[in-house]
Amino acid sequence: MSMAFYITTPIYYVNARPHLGHAYTTLVADAASRFQRMRGERVFFLTGTDEHGDKIVRAARKEGLSPREYVDRVSRLFRELWPELAIAPDRFIRTTDPGHQAVVARVLSRIHEAGDIYFSEYEGLYCFGCERFYTERELVEGRCPDHRVAPERIREANYFFRMSRYQDWLVDHIRRHPDFIRPERYRNEVLAFLREPLEDLCISRPRSRLDWGIPLPFDERYVTYVWFDALLNYVSALGWPEGELFAAFWPAARHLIAKDILKPHAIYWPCMLRAAGIPLFRHLHVHGYWKVEEGKMSKSLGNVVEPLALKDRYGLDAFRYFLLREMAFGVDASFSEEALVQRLNADLANDLGNLFSRVLTMAWKYMDGVVPAVDPETARQYGLGLGPEAVRTVLEYERAMEAFEFHRALAAVWEFVGRLNKAVDLSAPWELAKKKSTRPQLEAVLASLLKGMRLVAGLLHPVMPHTSARMQAQLGLEADPRFTNLEDMKLWQPFPAGTRLGKASALFPRVEPATAEPGPEAAAPGAAAAPETPTRKPEVGIEEFLKLDLRAATVLAAEPLPKAKKLLKLEIDCGERRTIVAGIAEHYRPEELVGRQVIVIANLKPAKLMGVVSQGMLLAAGGEAGPVLVAPVKPVPPGSALK
Repeated sequence: MSMAFYITTPIYYVNARPHLGHAYTTLVADAASRFQRMRGERVFFLTGTDEHGDKIVRAARKEGLSPREYVDRVSRLFRELWPELAIAPDRFIRTTDPGHQAVVARVLSRIHEAGDIYFSEYEGLYCFGCERFYTERELVEGRCPDHRVAPERIREANYFFRMSRYQDWLVDHIRRHPDFIRPERYRNEVLAFLREPLEDLCISRPRSRLDWGIPLPFDERYVTYVWFDALLNYVSALGWPEGELFAAFWPAARHLIAKDILKPHAIYWPCMLRAAGIPLFRHLHVHGYWKVEEGKMSKSLGNVVEPLALKDRYGLDAFRYFLLREMAFGVDASFSEEALVQRLNADLANDLGNLFSRVLTMAWKYMDGVVPAVDPETARQYGLGLGPEAVRTVLEYERAMEAFEFHRALAAVWEFVGRLNKAVDLSAPWELAKKKSTRPQLEAVLASLLKGMRLVAGLLHPVMPHTSARMQAQLGLEADPRFTNLEDMKLWQPFPAGTRLGKASALFPRVEPATAEPGPEAAAPGAAAAPETPTRKPEVGIEEFLKLDLRAATVLAAEPLPKAKKLLKLEIDCGERRTIVAGIAEHYRPEELVGRQVIVIANLKPAKLMGVVSQGMLLAAGGEAGPVLVAPVKPVPPGSALK
């Protein structure tokens, strides 16, 4: 029987255009939703926009628009972005929706009638950028931690929510439910904050200075504080209190946020729910910041990255893969296009793309593009022993995805991809194809490799849905739902014999980082930029060049050399097994290299480096981002000479 899974993103504030941070959070929710559907669960995925408050009025005035015109325009940018990124929410909610506003009024009335809302005058430090009061201990060197400006001291009569009444209850709940806030560091942060007395929450703004908001149902002179309004979207979207969706999904609610809005979600929101008599959500999942040049990405700081520009430049699935592979959930990550390109070339073009092309090419060359029928005994004897590793991969992937450790889930898949690449080289199908006596072994090997590619295609579905579908189509499976069902994947079932395969194609062509546009200081007006002439070595004759023995090789194993930060020790197959020491440790991880093809100088005089005899040299192209290994465009047998 399937279970329910309800996941929400924050509803994004529409005072500026969507950026990479918004894309990451929503992509995480999309990948988690797709994963849970693979497990057979009933899923509801919510996102939307937060459209009230003083910042909206200011942004609209700057654009020469009314607040309504402004929020309609920017909310549309968010709604239209998600399909561009293959993100498919079940509902997109807006705080200007009449249904949401009715729920806000109903909750306010309920809490007011219970005596948990009172009227008082308050003086405090107010950040207009955050639209909230700060205590002295929350400031950093006297400044708002997000906007880096000193808040203004204002005195105002407003309505307050008795949040302090629920402090002991909240501390007890967090302690009794250790996984209520994930990862643990954020749970500890909240408990540390709650060691100090919790102040009551100002939940209104006078309409004399702010009219763009939901009026308080018990006093039309005031509008609702934007956070009290916005948080209630999580229940209004499900039709609280009588809605069928609320009954089905709220007990399984998981909120997904960035760490900058931890306090409203971990403190305000649980206290609001408790006061309104609404059960608590199940989990709060908190991720870190994307940093650009070691600073938090922020609309107010002007260092945002446009997600559509990256998607258009490098491809949708490459963009999705990079975000989920690069950030360890809960920890800050640094963004750069150079890192994206390295991931794309190493993981996608070299590891996955090269493997997929090799396997399909050999299936067409030796089997006419039809999956062979292999009897169970032959499969057991010659099937490369991939079954146990495949099952372990699925189990590790499932554990990591459930824990929101997306980088670990993808690392498990790529470890299996590396195992498949190694299996190709060790089984050498091109050698098996030379003898009629080894035909059964060849068929068993190729059938097993195709099963491995089917498994990889299925596991990639939550993160790279288009690539997954494309791989399945080329494997002749036409997106069969059985092969994206997690329980079926654990069975390591035979590939359907007689399946007609598609022709091999390049899943991910190699790319180079985009070149930055020159600034105005680059040249005088009207002047042509002088081309940069690379330093060239002296000319050589063809006879000297032909003395070099350049060969394709496959990396069989790789490991760092102790006490050598720049060196890796590689075991390669260049027609024979050799050891090479290469100065690429700062740019390539050992696990990225296993199974990859490279070009080597095979007749270079051996040299001892750090106590290891190096029997050749890798070829690499230099660049600002570091060396890029030279490799054949298509797979070739190890030892193939360059001509």
